[in-house]
Amino acid sequence: MTARAPAGTSDRELRRVALSGLLGTTVEFYDFLVYGTLAALVFNDLFFPAADPAVGTIASLGTFAAGYIARPLGGILFGHYGDRVGRKSMMLLTMLLMGGGSFVIGLLPTYDTLGIAAPVLLVVLRVVQGLAIGGEWGGATLMAAEHAGERPRGRWTALTQMGAPLGTLVSTAVVTALATLPDEQFRSWGWRVPFLLSIALLGLGLYVRLTLAESPLFAAAAKRTETAKAPLLSVLRRPRAVLLGAGVGIAPFAAQTLMTTFLISYAVQHGYTRPQALLGVTLASGTALLVLPLAAALSDRVGRRPVVAAGAVLSAALAFPVFALINSGSPGLLIVACVLGHGIAQSTMYGPLAALLTEMFATSVRYTGASLGYQTATLVGAGFSPLIAGALVASYDSSVPVALMLVTAAAITVLAVWRIKETSGVRLDTTSPPAPLTPAKGATHR
Repeated sequence: MTARAPAGTSDRELRRVALSGLLGTTVEFYDFLVYGTLAALVFNDLFFPAADPAVGTIASLGTFAAGYIARPLGGILFGHYGDRVGRKSMMLLTMLLMGGGSFVIGLLPTYDTLGIAAPVLLVVLRVVQGLAIGGEWGGATLMAAEHAGERPRGRWTALTQMGAPLGTLVSTAVVTALATLPDEQFRSWGWRVPFLLSIALLGLGLYVRLTLAESPLFAAAAKRTETAKAPLLSVLRRPRAVLLGAGVGIAPFAAQTLMTTFLISYAVQHGYTRPQALLGVTLASGTALLVLPLAAALSDRVGRRPVVAAGAVLSAALAFPVFALINSGSPGLLIVACVLGHGIAQSTMYGPLAALLTEMFATSVRYTGASLGYQTATLVGAGFSPLIAGALVASYDSSVPVALMLVTAAAITVLAVWRIKETSGVRLDTTSPPAPLTPAKGATHR
């Protein structure tokens, strides 16, 4: 692959862009995953106290799903303006909405104080968060990919992807520390602290992003007046890329939520303490920070398809063993299960995903197309997975249906990977569908 960059993008500037993507997505995922963790731990009591415990857990995870429902809409909304106005301004707006929404959740009165209005407001704020994160990923990823040009895009976009495990690591570490509080204090005020801390992270993220230059590929296309008037319509005229991109993302997102949000709730219900469950997720996230960039860098050498497919096959192979380890009742084996299922298998699939989706679309519709594919995958793969898994465990008193969910998701991803063409050697500096460069070693290109 030719080591050429867009005009005006120095190595130093590219590092700043990639770092801002990492910081921004860390803030976004911190806010988003703090909610998921606390929904699994205490929101059923705080916002749905009249419900049966199992029903309350399902209801609280349902508000978690509401954020995922909003994510494709956020991808469409911010993708439209990202393709029309620019990537940078959308990155700033999504971060402001995400961090602000999280801070307000930390101030929200519970059901005992506000009655039915409390869960209603919770859902509204969750939808705001979903809209914001729906647009965040596309902006951060495209800025890194388009500044990188023909440099190894898997490696540079992996920094954006690392925001997911890093945000998980920070959020679970904060919640783990607070979970050591006496139960009464944790339920009265301790759960609010992670949300309120987001205001400091928001300020830091906005400061870094304000210093960035606009994507050089978008700036060049805008100068030539080659931006799309209706990016969504342009993408939907040929929906194959979006549908296949979403299919590729099903297994990574199903594994992500089942091995974090659902696993915490499942482990606590099966005799583990909150700190034990959170420690497992924390160590898995630390492992992901190592595996994810390695998988992305490998995809620069051998292609995106074989790396994602290998991760999906591994996820399917580990599905039943992982839950057998969790069901053993051993805290040590719980950690092993988290590391295998999330830290290794999920990260192998997730690492190349940003570069792959970015490379499937032209500059004029890239924000909309990549965001829509990615966020549709989050909705289908992750949005309802904890809710469905919780209902299945309550009905069958078994983890077998949840393991089957992981296997099914992996099969969908493998099928989608089989149907797409390799993307790791395409050019991005065009408003037409990306054209091929010299194929990467071991890869098959258009």
